[in-house]
Amino acid sequence: MPKQRYCASSVFDPPAYSQGVKVSGGTTLYLSGQVAQDKDGRIVGKGDFAAQARQVLANVKAMVEAGGGTLADVVKLTFYLTDVRYRQDLAPIREEFFGPKMAASTLITTPALAHPDYMLEVECIAHVEGR
Repeated sequence: MPKQRYCASSVFDPPAYSQGVKVSGGTTLYLSGQVAQDKDGRIVGKGDFAAQARQVLANVKAMVEAGGGTLADVVKLTFYLTDVRYRQDLAPIREEFFGPKMAASTLITTPALAHPDYMLEVECIAHVEGR
């Protein structure tokens, strides 16, 4: 199965891994965990969960669009939170991006992410039908 690495121009493109991979003729998009980084790799919203959540979901949106889809094409999201109390704050922000009926979703709490200032990370799978 051929696969193609890609990255949105507004998302940090690390040299060590792929932010996104297209497979199955470009119809399935797999996104690496998106964190609160700008395109230069700087942390956005240090200590501010809402700011981080909006940056993370903006990165998800940019990556899905760079893969030829829209947020309506997202079929699975996995949210990693460093504190379960952020769940209340996440719900309305998630709805800003996905509306009331979003994709299948998993929420996991973890004591830490790759950087101590990250408060959440989001993985995503999208299926871009007929594009």
